[in-house]
Amino acid sequence: MGWIVMGYLSGSWLAALSVCRLAGLGDPRQHGSLNPGFSNVLRLYGPRLAAATLLLDALKAMPAVLGAKLIGYPVWLQGLVGLAVLLGHSFPLWHGFRGGKAVSSAFGVLLVLVPQVALLSAAVWALLAWWLRTAALASLVSALVAPLACGWLAPEYVMVVGGFSLLVLARHGLNIRRLRRGDEPPFRGS
Repeated sequence: MGWIVMGYLSGSWLAALSVCRLAGLGDPRQHGSLNPGFSNVLRLYGPRLAAATLLLDALKAMPAVLGAKLIGYPVWLQGLVGLAVLLGHSFPLWHGFRGGKAVSSAFGVLLVLVPQVALLSAAVWALLAWWLRTAALASLVSALVAPLACGWLAPEYVMVVGGFSLLVLARHGLNIRRLRRGDEPPFRGS
């Protein structure tokens, strides 16, 4: 139970808020897509702050999940700790349950649990984001690729990673509607 609580608490720290505050900029939840995440920070403030947001959101996901894995918790319990991180990021108590979409945090969780799946999903994301110039579609496809890749590379984690993917897909509901309408915002400078 302690690792699950630690996962939620670490996940609920929103890196974008701290990064933007330290840079003397506004809260990304008040501008652009209103999301405290990598792609909104990229569109609003550029690649340097977005990279810091991505790195910190991925790193914050790692300690609790790594602890659960090193202790030797069964895969399903490692998955619950990882899910707690993602739920903390998506629904942080101290930010009125208004959080991010958990893509960067999911990357951090996957790096600990199934690094090869994390790297493959990140490569898919980067390629699609570069080609399509939109983070939402890249995130959606990466979320779908992750459990498929897991079935091939780490089958014991496929249900856990599938659960993470469902959360990420659910958090992109507005993006899916905008993609259908053709008005999903592109990356800055595109």
